[in-house]
Amino acid sequence: MVSTLERPSLVTQVESAIVMSSVIEAAAVVDHVSKVFIQRPLLRRGQSKEVRAVDDVSFTVGRNEIFGVLGANGSGKSTLIRMLSTLLIPDSGRVEVFGYDVRRDEAEVKRLINRVSVEASFFKKLSPGENLAYALRLYGRSGSAVRDETYAVLERLGIARDKVGEPLEQLSRGMQQKVAIARALLTSPVLLLLDEPTTGLDPRSKLDVQRFVRELREGHDATILLCTHDMAEAEALCDRVAILEKGRLAALDTVTGLKQRYGAEIGTDDPSLEEIFIHLTGRSLEDDVEGEHE
Repeated sequence: MVSTLERPSLVTQVESAIVMSSVIEAAAVVDHVSKVFIQRPLLRRGQSKEVRAVDDVSFTVGRNEIFGVLGANGSGKSTLIRMLSTLLIPDSGRVEVFGYDVRRDEAEVKRLINRVSVEASFFKKLSPGENLAYALRLYGRSGSAVRDETYAVLERLGIARDKVGEPLEQLSRGMQQKVAIARALLTSPVLLLLDEPTTGLDPRSKLDVQRFVRELREGHDATILLCTHDMAEAEALCDRVAILEKGRLAALDTVTGLKQRYGAEIGTDDPSLEEIFIHLTGRSLEDDVEGEHE
């Protein structure tokens, strides 16, 4: 059920023409997808408000690509991730993972993906080692070799062996995030969904995670979709980036392509990714949106 689509070299919502290049195998397809939430007033006072978290968004992620989704809080990027991971169902449009529809083929999609987010779920009374052993058994992995691999991955992420046996609830949130990343890497997903994976990590740990993401793509033929606030991280890792603003796709291209396209409008030959983002959206990634639905 694997589909192939042509990769757009640049897409914006305001353009009618889409320039297509070579045909690629599609790891993920988001086709005219929308998702609406109803915001109800407290204590039943006032009127309900319709919030379009994702508004007619389309893009294709190629197999073995690292694809970035950038957006301020409330832009819809986490809603997109949740639809790709079957946690939310689109109100309209089509979402596929390697040809499987997230509505019709939920079980097949779940077999192919793993998701890391800032609210990673664990058994907090258990240790990192016990949490990972449980997760890996669900994927049919156990034994001394897997245990040694688990220790090696945790150690490379900066978790010493004397911490592996401590209850997870006693570790910092940053340390727990590292365990979530280790769990995703050890299960070797075909499509890895990273939703702000390095939030709360120190600079050294961020670099460790970024190196692991590259290794996962190169060594395991994985496709990675990365949602991030970190512009340097997006520029360092991503083959292409999509910029979302208020649920709509503002731009899609390589970082180099975006710089070439918007440099003259911004007034510099080499604008930063953050300058491009502000130029397209009118705000920085740190801006919060009241009533966020991500």
